[in-house]
Amino acid sequence: MALIKNKLDEHGLLNSTELHEIDEDTVLKFDNMSVEFFRTTHSIPDTFGIAVHTPSGTIVETGDFKFDFTPTTKQPPNVQKMARIGSEGVLLLMSDSTNAERAEFSKSERWVGKTIDKLFDEIDGRIIFATFASNMSRVQMATEAALAHGRKIAVFGRSMESAVTNGLALGYLDIPKEMLVDAHEINHLPANEVLILSTGSQGEPMAALARIANGTHKQISIQPDDTVIFSSSPIPGNTQSVNRVINELEEAGATVIHGKINNIHASGHGGQEEQKLMLSLIKPKYFMPVHGEYRMLKVHEGMSHEVGVPKENTFVLDNGDVLALTADSARVADHIPAEDTYVDGNGIGDVGSAVLRDRQMLSQDGLVVVVATIDLKNQEITAGPDILSRGFIYMRESEDLINEGRKEIFHAILTAMREPNASEHSIRNAVVSQLQRFLYEKTKRRPLILPMFILI
Repeated sequence: MALIKNKLDEHGLLNSTELHEIDEDTVLKFDNMSVEFFRTTHSIPDTFGIAVHTPSGTIVETGDFKFDFTPTTKQPPNVQKMARIGSEGVLLLMSDSTNAERAEFSKSERWVGKTIDKLFDEIDGRIIFATFASNMSRVQMATEAALAHGRKIAVFGRSMESAVTNGLALGYLDIPKEMLVDAHEINHLPANEVLILSTGSQGEPMAALARIANGTHKQISIQPDDTVIFSSSPIPGNTQSVNRVINELEEAGATVIHGKINNIHASGHGGQEEQKLMLSLIKPKYFMPVHGEYRMLKVHEGMSHEVGVPKENTFVLDNGDVLALTADSARVADHIPAEDTYVDGNGIGDVGSAVLRDRQMLSQDGLVVVVATIDLKNQEITAGPDILSRGFIYMRESEDLINEGRKEIFHAILTAMREPNASEHSIRNAVVSQLQRFLYEKTKRRPLILPMFILI
């Protein structure tokens, strides 16, 4: 709850949001239905699956989960409660599919703890430890290893600072106060007595680790004997960003250790055997895999057939598909609009695909502005056309290209003006089409072209 409150407060929504805290024994009752919860394990503490009991049957949503029977939080998944819910009859199961392509059982957090302790024993210089700020158990294991090897702990990054503060207040973290130091103190400590906890394990460009890597952080820079540990795995879509930060850290002189080669990370999502175990415990009549890319959903669907769910009772849906359930049937009944809603500054939903496409063009090939004064009535160009460029070419070194481009524009405007029912809109389209074709032939680039006409 503390993590949620921090996020709401960060966006100015805390005072306008109604929050209800629940635990594993909470039962919410409504007119004709009730909701109960069962404990699971994940990379953040206090995760629960949800069972919604309706007149038509029970619907179960697992949330993100793995079966870690030796968790560092000492609160293993409640298999008995899952089995009890399953034995009472479940109409539909919606289950986490993230690691459906991994055949193995996921590793326990305690396994990662042993690796962390071994690394801390071997490293002589400073250690920069990057992980998800919400992964309390991973942060606790890093701090325990630091304490065991005589290292003071400094925290960098807003979300990591908030996580440590909340973790200490709620009892998820146990760090002696004298072991925490501020950013300025680490520069006066021997390198082998420093642990830096940092945000940025996903390559976020504004996170502390990325700024340390590219040399823009105000308080810390990479030293030759530094070791950076990525105790995480890139979320799909973040691999390129993570690799960029790793390369920058290596170039700056640090040694980088990451999960692919050093067993320094355990996923918070269960593999195939855990997904089969969940299916076997819940025993659903109908099954809908969720939370994963389409190929993961399909693999998960196939596993459900192996444990006894009939093929005709499984549904792999797209965003917006509506699954209609009764006690005796399930079918895809409708589809509602469910496109992405983009948040840009204070605007919500006011940035569409066209705007994003323009921004992509600007970032890749720049902008070309065409300025001209035209007399539509007399079909004349009275001034210009002139070309301005931002992020496309260096004007002073491209005079020949600019002059040829002006000729192309001049011809396009005159031709368009002489067409029946010529308008500013039709002339604009003609200029964009002609100039795009010309510039691509000459440069193999497609800048965003913006014609600006003064009509007289």
